Amino acid sequence: MGQGQAPAGQGGPGRGGPPPAVVDGIPNLAGTWDGGGRARPVNSETVPWVKGKNFPELNERALAFVKIFDEAIAPKYDCFPSTSPAIQYDPYSMEVVQWPDRVLFRYEKDDQLRTVWMDGRKPAPNEFSIQGFSVGRYEGNALLPSSQQKVVRERYWRDGNDLRVTVAVEDPMFLRKPTEYTTRWIPTPPGYRLAPFECDPESARASIKFLPPKYK
Repeated sequence: MGQGQAPAGQGGPGRGGPPPAVVDGIPNLAGTWDGGGRARPVNSETVPWVKGKNFPELNERALAFVKIFDEAIAPKYDCFPSTSPAIQYDPYSMEVVQWPDRVLFRYEKDDQLRTVWMDGRKPAPNEFSIQGFSVGRYEGNALLPSSQQKVVRERYWRDGNDLRVTVAVEDPMFLRKPTEYTTRWIPTPPGYRLAPFECDPESARASIKFLPPKYK
C-alpha cells in the first residue's frame, strides 16, 4: 500500500517493476499479476490439487453426483462466471487494488470483480452474489479473506516478486474433510492491462455438439 494509505496498485507489477513486499506494515499485494502458463501448470490430472497432500476426498453423495453428471449442462456453456475455489486457478491475469477499507480483486477470466471488505462489516440478510460476500484481515504479512459462511478461506502473501495464495475449502455436502491448494501469480509485463473477456452464449453452447452424449 502506498505512503499515507493511498490506493495501492501504482508502481506495482506491470507498472515499472516489483514493489516492496510490505509498506507501512501492510503486505503490498497491489498490481497486475499473471496466472497463466508462465506462472503455474495449466493442464494436469491433479492440478491444482496435489495427490497425497490435501487431495479432495469425495463422499458418497459427491461420487454419485460425478457418476450422473452430464458435462453438457455445465454452467460455463451458458457463460456463467467461474467462482471460488476455481477462479483463483484459472490461467488468466488478475489485478489487485488495496484501499484502507477494502481489497479489490479483478479477474481477467469472466471479467469478474470481488470486493474483500476490511472494515468488519457483515452482509445484509439475504445479500448474495455470484462471488459471495467476502471479509478479510491482515495477519502479519498476509491477507486473509473469508466467505460469509466460512466455506472458502484464502491466504494471500508475497514471496519475493511472486504473489501466492492458499485456498482452503470446507464442504460437508461433498467432501469428507477440508482440502486446499496453493498457487502463485507472477508480475505481468510493464504496462499490461487486463484483456476484455467476452463470452457469447450461442458460441459457447455450440461446442456441446462435440461432446460425447451422456444420456440418449
